[in-house]
Amino acid sequence: MKKFCYLMISLLLIFLLSGCKEEIKPEEVFTSYIEYWQQGKYEQMYNLISESSESAMTKDEFVQRYRTIYDGIEMSDLEVAAVLDNKEEKGSESTVKKFPYQMKMETVAGTIAAEGTVKVIKIKETNEWKVSWNPSLLFPSMSGGDKVIVRTLKAERGEIYDRYGQKLAMNGSIEELGIVPEQMGEGKERTIAKLAGRLAVPDTFIHDKLAAPWVKDDLFVPIVNITAGRENLDFSDLPGVTKREKSARVYPYGEAAAHLIGYIREVSAEDIEKHRDKKLKPGDMIGKAGLELVYDERLRGKNGVLIAIVKANGQHKETLAKLDPLHGEDVRLTIDAYLQDSIYRALDGDAGSGVAIHPRTGEILTLVSSPSYDPNAFIQGLSSEQWATWNEDPKKPLLNRFTSLYTPGSVFKPITASIGLQLGVSAVDEIRSIDGFRWSKDDSWGNYYVKRVRNVPAVNLTDAIVHSDNIYLAQEALEMGAEIFTREAEIFGFGLELPIAYSFPKSSLANDGIKNEILLADSAYGQGQVLMTSLHLALAYTPFINGGELIKPVLDLAHGEESKDKSWGSQIMDSKTAATVNEMLLEVVENPAGTGHGAYIKGRRIAGKTGTAELKRKKGEEGLENGWFVMYDAEHADLLLTLMIEDVRHRGGSAYVVRKVVPVVREYLGGR
Repeated sequence: MKKFCYLMISLLLIFLLSGCKEEIKPEEVFTSYIEYWQQGKYEQMYNLISESSESAMTKDEFVQRYRTIYDGIEMSDLEVAAVLDNKEEKGSESTVKKFPYQMKMETVAGTIAAEGTVKVIKIKETNEWKVSWNPSLLFPSMSGGDKVIVRTLKAERGEIYDRYGQKLAMNGSIEELGIVPEQMGEGKERTIAKLAGRLAVPDTFIHDKLAAPWVKDDLFVPIVNITAGRENLDFSDLPGVTKREKSARVYPYGEAAAHLIGYIREVSAEDIEKHRDKKLKPGDMIGKAGLELVYDERLRGKNGVLIAIVKANGQHKETLAKLDPLHGEDVRLTIDAYLQDSIYRALDGDAGSGVAIHPRTGEILTLVSSPSYDPNAFIQGLSSEQWATWNEDPKKPLLNRFTSLYTPGSVFKPITASIGLQLGVSAVDEIRSIDGFRWSKDDSWGNYYVKRVRNVPAVNLTDAIVHSDNIYLAQEALEMGAEIFTREAEIFGFGLELPIAYSFPKSSLANDGIKNEILLADSAYGQGQVLMTSLHLALAYTPFINGGELIKPVLDLAHGEESKDKSWGSQIMDSKTAATVNEMLLEVVENPAGTGHGAYIKGRRIAGKTGTAELKRKKGEEGLENGWFVMYDAEHADLLLTLMIEDVRHRGGSAYVVRKVVPVVREYLGGR
């Protein structure tokens, strides 16, 4: 009897305890699930799914799938909101309930918003409510085998045009040679060996390409781009070897505009790290030199993104979000591509630079550096042999000479002459009596002297410019003194940034100021420590054409240039002084005795100044000699050109430079 009582009491306690246990409602399961979802607690989500759902994937697989998809689309600000409407699935004792929800998230492609349903089922064995999970709980339209893909929609790079609409950098195409592995047949190794021989590359180069992780037997595997040296090779006898077109950046003017336009290349890991703000990714192209680099942000645009669901066979099923690419901006330059090419061809491999501007507007017509390189080689596939050839060439084709600083020599003299006239230190007809080819101020100069080319006993300022007399200009500067000479010369733009996007070094009068009379005398005729770029020299001549105004340079035809320094575009001398120097420069060309008479063009009023800059460590030795010529059409005032050629001592000095440039100017002026 006692045993029976104990048994009844035990059963009663079990009944009471089980009756006190609170049942978790399906609404609560649903609410917990979407809360965990919103918080990114995928492990806890997994704990709420049914056993049959668990059998389809492990907890690790479940968590990894959510993280992979959400990380891939750069998901943020996820919101999952329940829509409780108390509808239930009619069935066996109401063991199935469906709860609608609204989901919203931000992604790399924009906002994704969707509506779906969470099915909560009652487990018969335990009476627990669990979530019946399937792929639609990733995104409502997903089903078994579907995948979420993220695809970059490439922005088209802006093109670069000259002033007349000629393309200097364009989006074109090139041919690439590749292999479809499954088409090579049993003679695969023989084909690879023959191909390597024709391309002049080792067999391993091709094997490495074919061993890339993404390669499949039926896919085209790029091997090399078809460059100029390979375009005539025949590959038709090699099974599986074929060609196809691919989009690429093309530079129609090649070497002639290489240093100006530059080139683009695929980003490196270093680029991605260095420019984190640009959000660069492997495969992106960025400007690496020239205007491709300077205007990269404008030209590159911004890639778009597509987030979509695709079926197991790769067929598109649904677009979840799409951000259209923002194509790059086209850039229109003030450059005249025809003149750019003409000057480059005229230099014919000589080391030098050629800059042309419109002296009234400051528009830059040419920026030429010679010799040069072919920027298309960087796009087509630059070989190590070509890179070594460029680097080892004594003429340094990779050196940008139009941004390099050079001693100007006698082309600087009009600046000194204008300062003297403006200050009243000299006058056009003021005579200086100079005897012989050499002159020293006094014994304090020791063995140092200033020399000239022609021994003319009585010289006025016009004679000094026409005959390029160093002594006259040196004496003029000494009368001014270093402080005044420096102050007045600097207003021509020395020590100032050129107000254009392309980076140029500042021109300078002296390394650390003009400290003595010898340096002052040498500076007066463009020697000493005077350094200028070809562009700055051209700009320094614009006051002589524009009534004394120093013109501001312009390279971007559409946007113009901003100058923080008020010197650019300002009046730096009076119109009378400017007109006087202009007449002197006309005399240099029109006078048969003038050093620039070789540039005389019948029917045109050409003004100019020749110059040679001696590069040597001490007096008496024979050093290198760079030749200069600055010329402009004084009547129409729409072309001013500077040309500099290195090492002209044994080629006729500055006369060699004149002979180079005159045919270009004749053709240019005659063609308008």
